[in-house]
Amino acid sequence: MSVPARVVAAALFSLMAAAPLSASSAESLEVRIGYLQWVPDQGPVLSNVIPEPDDAGLRGAELAIADNSTTGKFLGHSYSFQGEVADSEEATLAAYDAMRQSGIELFVVNAPAKTLKTIMEKAGTNTLVFNAGARDDALRTGQCHANLLHTMPSYAMLTDALGQWLNQRRWDEVFLITGPTEADKGWAEAFRRSAKRFGLEIVEDKPWTFDADLRRTASKELPLFTQARGYDAVVVADVRGDFGEYVPFNTWLPRPVVGTQGMSPVTWHRVVESWGAAQLQNRFRELAGRDMNSEDYAAWAAVRAIGTAVADLGSASPGEIRNFLFSDKFQLAAFKGRKLSFRDWNGQLRQPIPLVHPRGLVARAPFEGFLHPNTEMDTLGFDRPESECRIND
Repeated sequence: MSVPARVVAAALFSLMAAAPLSASSAESLEVRIGYLQWVPDQGPVLSNVIPEPDDAGLRGAELAIADNSTTGKFLGHSYSFQGEVADSEEATLAAYDAMRQSGIELFVVNAPAKTLKTIMEKAGTNTLVFNAGARDDALRTGQCHANLLHTMPSYAMLTDALGQWLNQRRWDEVFLITGPTEADKGWAEAFRRSAKRFGLEIVEDKPWTFDADLRRTASKELPLFTQARGYDAVVVADVRGDFGEYVPFNTWLPRPVVGTQGMSPVTWHRVVESWGAAQLQNRFRELAGRDMNSEDYAAWAAVRAIGTAVADLGSASPGEIRNFLFSDKFQLAAFKGRKLSFRDWNGQLRQPIPLVHPRGLVARAPFEGFLHPNTEMDTLGFDRPESECRIND
């Protein structure tokens, strides 16, 4: 009687697991990763928005270290992690210098673009940095660094996801409201580009200049503010949540609200549960006691990318890891329905973008029908011809 192949395979695996490690495989490889986080105080907001947790990003990196260690222990790889949540740019840069002096050359950074650029100016040729915080488009179009990779999607990727969805729904005329902060302006500028790209018309483009307490005046202020001849949706660019929470159900016309409030394009959200994501969400809640957010996911993806490379290479060399991440061999299994890869011209991680409202998933971009000669994933964000960056040429 023949023995099923799966039984033979299982027996061989058991024998291999029970066998002593050879001298070469028993040598432990230490992988040291530094994590830096500085989120400037945004000041008081005019709405009762739920603040982001202070450890957003850090907890995602910690979960990924645990994931890497689970695989690494079978390969003789050990992961050490040093995290620093700083209260100023100066403290962030000082922590970076101290970590490098201790021998760390693999970094995950959740900090503003300005701080990130200073870090890259101080980086050595053997330093590899993952941007898990800054969404600024300039970092992907003209201010690229050969050893800087981005696991956080850019503003353009987020707004292109929204633009595709609006185009698909034939909601072609929109009313854009932009807040006063630099982040608001960056998000809005990205959306204006997306509108042109996907054939949307911005019938009104108005800055938000009020400082009234909308908790008392929203029902009077917002209908007047959103008066226009006609529009299919209201697009809000209010990254910190200063006024956008009050726009839904207070517009002049009965229209959906999308953008940074209402239905939003995000890196990650607690309502993402398909393709094994529910298991990731549960493990994160067990670790952090809260839901996983976009910063957590971006940091998790960065550390997991390092772990994936180390597992394949058997090396913790930043240069070898970088080369592997840009090779055809690298694919990150990241609970988004497809394997993720890095764009070789600017270091951006390709990834689907969920469009969500606070209690549910609406859709996932890119959408069918938006074609690209190489991969539809590159219909989100700046494509190679649109970027001046050529970090691998």
